[in-house]
Amino acid sequence: MYSELPPTEAPDDGGVTFTVLGPLEVLRAGVDYAPTTPKVLQLLAVLVMRPGKMVHIDTLIRELWSDNPPRTVRTTLHTYVYHLRRCIDQNRLAADGEKMLSTRQSGYTFAIDPSQVDTYRFVRLQQRGHELQDAGDHAAAADAYRAALDLWSGPPLANVHCGPVLSAYRTELLEQRRSVLHLRIEAEITSGKHRELIGELRSLATGSPLDEALHGQLMRVLGRSGRRSDAMAVYRRLRSRLAGELGVEPCDDLQVLLRELISEGDHR
Repeated sequence: MYSELPPTEAPDDGGVTFTVLGPLEVLRAGVDYAPTTPKVLQLLAVLVMRPGKMVHIDTLIRELWSDNPPRTVRTTLHTYVYHLRRCIDQNRLAADGEKMLSTRQSGYTFAIDPSQVDTYRFVRLQQRGHELQDAGDHAAAADAYRAALDLWSGPPLANVHCGPVLSAYRTELLEQRRSVLHLRIEAEITSGKHRELIGELRSLATGSPLDEALHGQLMRVLGRSGRRSDAMAVYRRLRSRLAGELGVEPCDDLQVLLRELISEGDHR
């Protein structure tokens, strides 16, 4: 199993944590204190995205109103900030709402530690997986990647209306999740798991019919499980779909993998 993060990495936050890998939640003792007003929740999401760092007022305006801000935009934003501070104070999420959400000359700073946000642990576990994989401990690396993926409870910021800033952030998080999933499967393949992955990879490939990396992994586990014809059938279906929808051939890596499968059959 992967090693637990050292105690110094644990949040020192009075018990308040924030989740974005799923619905945006503000948790203390298992109770969610996130504001329910959509715009205030959206404001909180942008601030949590940059814990402890100043968020420029122009960034907040662009997120909350895109290209169509009201004439009283700054007054309205100040009202949302007031309601968020009130939520902090009423639920005792900090000793002082104004200190937790402080006004700066050109924006606002949400004074929380990055370790209070679930993305921090996600990144740390991802890094741990890289270290273990580089050290050749592929089974432990897969465990670390799996623990990172287990932090997800659904699409990121699932309960937040996302404007341009949060939409870009959500896309980035989804790409990171896809990368970790690919790395976890790769680590398991390297550690000798083949048949165990076939069902999962078939499901993933069905859900992402143009994802060449997933199809390549599926071809490999099928080939290593003695199902060479099934692996080649996966290639043919993907090639047909890519040609029909995008007008392209499978990538070079998949073409090399196909030739290896054919060559393996020729040498039997």
